[in-house]
Amino acid sequence: MKRKEPFNSKDLIYEASSSSTSPHGGDYEGGTKRPKGNDYEVFLSFRGEDTRKGFTDHLYHNLNHAGICVFRDDNELRVGEEIGSELLCSITKSKISIPIISENYASSKWCLHELVEMLKCKRSKGQIVLPIFYKVEPSQVRHPLGRLRDAIDAHKKIMDEMVVKEWEEALKEVSFLKGWESEKIDNGHEGTLVDIVVKKVMGELKRFFQLNVPKQLVGINDHVQQIMSKIDAEFNGTRIIGIYGIGGIGKTTLAKVLYNKLSSQFDCCSFVANIRETYQRKGIECVQKQLISAIIGSLCEVSNVDEGINVIKSRFTSKKVLVLLDDMDDCTHLSALVGDGSWFEAGSIVIITTRNKSILDEGRAGYMYQLKELPFFQSLILFSRHAFQKDYPPSDYKVISDDVVSTTGGLPLALEVIGSFLCRKREDVWKGTLKKLKKVPHEKVQEKLKISYEALDYREQQIFLDIACLFIKSHIQNPTYMWDACDFFPGTGIEVLTHMSLIEIVEVEELSMHDQLRDLGREIVYLENPREPQERSRLWIYEEALDVLDNCKGTGKIEALSLGKCGEGRRYTAKQFKKMTNLRFLQVDGANFIGDFQNILPELRWLQWKNCPSDFAAVNFHPKKLVVLDLSYSAISEDWGGWVPLKKATELKVLNLTNCRSLKRTPDLSTFKRLEILTLANCANLEQLHPSIGNLVSLIELDLSDTSITKLFESIGNLQNLRILRISRTGITELPDDIGMLTKLQTLDPWKCRNLERLPSNICKLISLEKLYLCYCEKLWELPELPSGLTYLGITCKGESLPHLSHLTRLKTLELTCCGGLERVPELPIGLSQLFISHYGELKALTNLSDLKHLRYFIFSECPSLEGSPDVSNLRRTQMRELGFKESRVRPGYLEFSRVQT
Repeated sequence: MKRKEPFNSKDLIYEASSSSTSPHGGDYEGGTKRPKGNDYEVFLSFRGEDTRKGFTDHLYHNLNHAGICVFRDDNELRVGEEIGSELLCSITKSKISIPIISENYASSKWCLHELVEMLKCKRSKGQIVLPIFYKVEPSQVRHPLGRLRDAIDAHKKIMDEMVVKEWEEALKEVSFLKGWESEKIDNGHEGTLVDIVVKKVMGELKRFFQLNVPKQLVGINDHVQQIMSKIDAEFNGTRIIGIYGIGGIGKTTLAKVLYNKLSSQFDCCSFVANIRETYQRKGIECVQKQLISAIIGSLCEVSNVDEGINVIKSRFTSKKVLVLLDDMDDCTHLSALVGDGSWFEAGSIVIITTRNKSILDEGRAGYMYQLKELPFFQSLILFSRHAFQKDYPPSDYKVISDDVVSTTGGLPLALEVIGSFLCRKREDVWKGTLKKLKKVPHEKVQEKLKISYEALDYREQQIFLDIACLFIKSHIQNPTYMWDACDFFPGTGIEVLTHMSLIEIVEVEELSMHDQLRDLGREIVYLENPREPQERSRLWIYEEALDVLDNCKGTGKIEALSLGKCGEGRRYTAKQFKKMTNLRFLQVDGANFIGDFQNILPELRWLQWKNCPSDFAAVNFHPKKLVVLDLSYSAISEDWGGWVPLKKATELKVLNLTNCRSLKRTPDLSTFKRLEILTLANCANLEQLHPSIGNLVSLIELDLSDTSITKLFESIGNLQNLRILRISRTGITELPDDIGMLTKLQTLDPWKCRNLERLPSNICKLISLEKLYLCYCEKLWELPELPSGLTYLGITCKGESLPHLSHLTRLKTLELTCCGGLERVPELPIGLSQLFISHYGELKALTNLSDLKHLRYFIFSECPSLEGSPDVSNLRRTQMRELGFKESRVRPGYLEFSRVQT
């Protein structure tokens, strides 16, 4: 007969939200519940003649009915003087002991033996002892009277004196423990007492309840330690911990390990699983009901969300709880279950797992932890444990195992699923699986990841698919312009995708995506029509794109077409694009267009036409909705034939002419009134700027780096929206005074402008300027007063002193390069965090180094006078050490000091 499911009685619910089984499994044997290994949860000690057929029997069956493993010692049926090893083991392995002390309890030497052993387990291993004083008072047990006294005296006549003394001490000790007096509970109604005891036992057992976690965990301890270090034991509120990441990354597993580690510290614990799924099927009221039932130990009817909130707020304020809310995807659900955290007693902990970081950004989470993919060596261990039942693959499977692991991108779910699938499979199955995995994620992994995709709205899905197919490792800027023009609302969309861990924006504003998510996105597009590529929305595989064009198969379904260098030297006719009426993205390299393009490509927003030829053969090429035009690395000049037809693109926002080395003068750009990004970097022969540039009032970024420009246009002051101006490695000798009018300018980069001799005095009026790159401007002898908002400043100065910098209160990074005559660095801003000094001659002192409490990195490079000066040597090895820095030699000629910010 199979044992009942744990804590599943009609009126008493334990972890109603969890599908986990009781920590002990077992079967019934002869009416006594005997789990495997004799690991009982409750040990009942009682005097049979007093309570066997009455109170004890009712208590035993109610505990059993609640799914609790109970050992009931019927001591009258045993013989012998000594407590048996099996009985001793049953007490030792039980989590709770309940001595039912009745009038004749002390007359049984076995009961007294058991009581002594229970109290030993309480002292040595923290076992819970819950005494029930059945029709006797604790004071009678403490100072035995009547039958209790007679029983003790009788034992003294036949038993060793020390044994009886131990029994007396045990009776005295148990009388002080918190328990129940049967006659004081509901006027002696035993049914009420049974209910109270069962609820108490269930509550105590929750503290021992361990959620099931995989045995093959890899790398989990580091995550646990990081999170545990953030849990302040003296925190005077509810600590809310949010764990977020993509599906299959291991959020629930990590949360369960944390829960198991913390549960013994709490009287009330609850694991509410699969909230998203439960909400979809039964509503958030059902989730509230699960939480309430688990905490208060009984069913609670909740008819609506507000009622649930009121119950939680009123019943939980005096309870210190540990709650794990798994797979939450809506911030309103958090409000319905946790509120602002004040609903629970101080010291409570709520752990939340979610795919959507924005749920945690509502200000409630005290600590947010992003779970990321496993590194390769840990991935190989996890995979091997599932595929080979050991930590590393056999030598003959090492290469293919490495290949399989590489396809998973360190996603634990993928490693477990694929490893388990390949376990004991033939070599040909391994090879076939690897081939498939290189194109598409495993079905079970894909199903898990697709949950997040399906939670997106239409516009967010389009951005996700664009990134997966076209824009991985691309700068976020240009795609954003296209998405905005298509009404995809990229500001909101990118934020949602980032919060849901579907994409990541890396340091250089580059779009990144987990390999498994990339493959999911591409598979979604592929499944739009597996047989006919022309019926898919995006074609990024060059061979398929070429086939569609070469055979005039284009359809209105195609939105994006990428040819790469496969189109080099080819000539494409209007006929080949005629049916692509919804094409919004076109990327070709080295190709040309011929024929009449009247009314062709009406929806085109992005044209990336690198290496386009100097001749322009198309007629009526007027992509009027174009917002991004990339002609970089092309042979075009200012007289190129394409400029005139392209002037129709009045919506243009981005024009990239990088490395167009035939350009000597920029074309007339006056029709591009909405242009925001103009890039002319590495146009080595560019000497003149057409006056129309001065009228591009919408311009935000202008890049003239590595051109032959020697002078900026005087009308630069008209560019009131300009935020970034790059003129590095140009021949510019001075900046015009009008530059002081650029009040929105954030970055000014004249790095390595070796002919730059002067900065205008009104540069201090650049109130928005944050970054100023003046390194290797070797003719710049003096600096005017600098804007106070700078966060980065790089300087090369040939004079003996620098201007005072202490007023730059926001400065975080200072780079001092090739200041050969500088003897003293003046007082530095106290908020400075990074200081770089290189190529010095006679530097003698740094003024206020000891005041720089926030300084984290301090690097000297090729400073001979520093090496030979006793004062500086002391600075390096003594003062820097006192400031908490470590010294390390990066390479010859370099000295680096660093410290961890506290």
